[in-house]
Amino acid sequence: MVDQVLNELPRPPSRLKLYLVMAICAAPVFASYYAYYFVRPEARSNFGELIEPQRPTPALHLKTLDGQPFDTSALRGRWLMLMVAGGDCDAKCVEKLYHLRQVRLTTGKDRDRVERVWLIPDATPLSTTLMREYDGTQMLRVDPAEIATWLSVPDASDTYADHLYIVDPLGNLMMQFPTDADPSKTKRDLSKLLRASRIG
Repeated sequence: MVDQVLNELPRPPSRLKLYLVMAICAAPVFASYYAYYFVRPEARSNFGELIEPQRPTPALHLKTLDGQPFDTSALRGRWLMLMVAGGDCDAKCVEKLYHLRQVRLTTGKDRDRVERVWLIPDATPLSTTLMREYDGTQMLRVDPAEIATWLSVPDASDTYADHLYIVDPLGNLMMQFPTDADPSKTKRDLSKLLRASRIG
């Protein structure tokens, strides 16, 4: 009796079933296209600002503190955390040096993949105490004209000396951190890069 009733019920056309299955399978694809092209979420997972397109490092004429030419190829193959500040190094400069050192230390076993670089765009002598305190940081003299375009920032009220930067192991400037950046958030971004990268 039950079988007879079931057999008498109208059955959906087999073609309708096929279309239904196709629609279910295609829905995630259409949803991803819609999200990519029409939905632009403001939130982002990275703290630093990605620089697009990435800027290759120009041929900088760097010098060591004793005036000797520095071969920039020595920095290739590592992630560079970079800052710019004058040799007089005020409180903000010291804070950045500390920031770079602590962030590198907190990367743990990956710290040897990271190099700290302080570009000094003047000839002001450095404090011996400062050099000892931040030994391990590459302290290099640079012509300010050579870095002005490379590290340019969009806001006219801003300067490249206000920021920290990351250069990838291929020599591309690829991330810029805001003024007074939070070290824990900087470390989070750097850790993501180190995990995702097979180079450097």
